Amino acid sequence: MAESSPARRPVPLIESELYFLIARYLSAGPCRRAAQLLPKRLDWEGNEHSRSYEELVLSNKHVAPDHLLQICQRIGPMLDKEIPPSISRVTSLLGAGRQSLLRTAKGTLI
Repeated sequence: MAESSPARRPVPLIESELYFLIARYLSAGPCRRAAQLLPKRLDWEGNEHSRSYEELVLSNKHVAPDHLLQICQRIGPMLDKEIPPSISRVTSLLGAGRQSLLRTAKGTLI
């Protein structure tokens, strides 16, 4: 019996922007075909239109291939000033507990 494909849910703008940032980062490395879920363009009537990866890059020239990496590099030090980690100068996107980028003043989200 053939398996039915799950219904496609609309992708929130922030999520499609994140996919773009990831694809933009990967475009500079060995994974050049990673761009599939990209933000759509809205016309003046509010209609959505698909865009190619190249069109999206051209309309976002301020976004360098390492834009997401730059964001990730800046988040840790900013968070460390607000909520110090348990071990200073140890930065990881994958940290847990008091080293997590998702930590809060009351604990961690995960």
